[in-house]
Amino acid sequence: MLKTHSCGVLRSEDIGREVTLAGWVHRRRDHGGLIFIDLRDHTGLVQVVFDPKETPEAHAVASEARGEFVLQVAGAVAARPTGTENPQLPTGAIEVRASAVTILNPAKTPPFYIAEETEVDELLRLKYRYLDLRRETMHQNIVLRHRVTKFIRDFLSERGFTEIETPILTSPTPEGARDYLVPSRIYPGRFYALPQSPQQMKQILMVAGFERYFQIARCFRDEDLRADRQPEFTQLDLEMSFVEESDVLALIEELQIAMVQALRPGLKVPQPFPRLTYEEAMLRYGSDKPDLRFGLELHDFSDGLRDSEFTIFRQTIAAGGVVRGLAVPGGAATISRKQTDDLTKLVQQFGARGLVSIALEGSGSLDSLTADDIRSPVAKYFTVEQVKAIASAAGAVRGDMMYLVADQPAIAARALDGLRRELGRRLELAERDTLRFCWVTNFPLFEWNDEDARWYSVTHPFTAPLPMEAHLLDDPETIGQVHSRSYDLACNGWEVGGGSIRIHQRELQEKVFGILGLSMEEARQRFGHLLEAFEYGAPPHGGTAHGIERTIALLIGSEDIRDAMAFPKTKSAVDPMTGAPSPVAQQQLDDLGLRLEGGAVEH
Repeated sequence: MLKTHSCGVLRSEDIGREVTLAGWVHRRRDHGGLIFIDLRDHTGLVQVVFDPKETPEAHAVASEARGEFVLQVAGAVAARPTGTENPQLPTGAIEVRASAVTILNPAKTPPFYIAEETEVDELLRLKYRYLDLRRETMHQNIVLRHRVTKFIRDFLSERGFTEIETPILTSPTPEGARDYLVPSRIYPGRFYALPQSPQQMKQILMVAGFERYFQIARCFRDEDLRADRQPEFTQLDLEMSFVEESDVLALIEELQIAMVQALRPGLKVPQPFPRLTYEEAMLRYGSDKPDLRFGLELHDFSDGLRDSEFTIFRQTIAAGGVVRGLAVPGGAATISRKQTDDLTKLVQQFGARGLVSIALEGSGSLDSLTADDIRSPVAKYFTVEQVKAIASAAGAVRGDMMYLVADQPAIAARALDGLRRELGRRLELAERDTLRFCWVTNFPLFEWNDEDARWYSVTHPFTAPLPMEAHLLDDPETIGQVHSRSYDLACNGWEVGGGSIRIHQRELQEKVFGILGLSMEEARQRFGHLLEAFEYGAPPHGGTAHGIERTIALLIGSEDIRDAMAFPKTKSAVDPMTGAPSPVAQQQLDDLGLRLEGGAVEH
């Protein structure tokens, strides 16, 4: 064997042992006689000493070695001289006195430091990803990913789940993001699709009687990318028969808590996880994935401002809009005019027309507030009593700053969510080393799109409606009032995953397809296999899917899921290392019956 031991596992109890190691030169230090090399492998570092008096041949070879050379080293484990121990290193009490060394492969000078965690341009990191993955942080991220998926497999297997793989080549679906299509050579003009998720397959597995299924599933979506999106990603996918919402939520909550405690014990996970309805989350936080690590909850002032002398407020409310806002504790003294101007520009980026600020100067109770204590560009439009009423509704006191947005509900929510997050970041309000999970439940079943005048599923078309509202699906005027048996898990402002109780009756599923604008013929063509399966004793069932990359990003404190992936794409869906997506040979196009026209592939 090229190695008898791994570098990072040697300890004091190995002193005197003859070992053979293999790895990369992490650092090399030449002290004018002794040469010290920190040798690195998958398990960690160990210091190797080359003494020209003891082994001149090995010393001569070590003199030629440079950073990232691959070496094989033979030697004896020894205690480090007193005073030279390194308590920061697991192997810091020992060193290896080299007797022989072989250069297995030299290395060019890397385009960035491997031994130091310096800032490196993203494109450079992805182009040389094999070097980026050698760096300690990225290497440990990928190790943690393995530990997370292993923990999930063990946890679910112990609870009676069966891991089942579902197809990668499947049929296109009409809902959700765009599919990645794969042309068929054998059937010209026909296409497979890469799965956006195994949704239909896992429901069919419930009909097949497996009751508890899971999979660490690869998923593909052709959509615009963000820090928390990639064209291909991995999710924990699971489904359970004969369950209610509470059963699924309890299982996932137990899994998340146990996983953090086992793999990242330094993180705090407050429990139980709060449960908010969709409407409650939007009203209190302006988001269906709220960050609960700090307060700054939103409040609605519309009822008290319907007759306001401030025209913008009055007209907005009359047009069906709202006036909503939040209070920043102590903000009257700590937030400058320029900062407020910057925050105004921020909410405008989210579509809001502007931001109204009201500073309540001084200290003491609101009862002592006077007109001279109110600092606001619109102060002249409000009486002291009106300001007191707004402040009281927001839970504000003297010394606080209030920010208000007047707009349509969706725009106001989006703008205030952005404002709240930015204030939390600027004021460093978020709890450190804390994962604040929460459940958001009962999303609307459908949302109306004015552009093409049709209903769309908020989650997906297989989500069951709340039983007490199912009858509203029969009336076109009340379809928008129906809520679903859905649930999302949010953490620190991210959507970690989500799921629902599914439809398991053919009649109800066909009704939902009809509301979505699918003809009976089209529904049967695309989903006939699922509809037919429902006629053979489909059990009530529900499940969920949770992003592996998002979970790991939260565990490592990263804001980008690419830090949780070995080989991610750029934000433009390009792989700088391999050049994908890349042109293909004409023969391959000919075999598939495809031709290029105007830069697009056509059959």
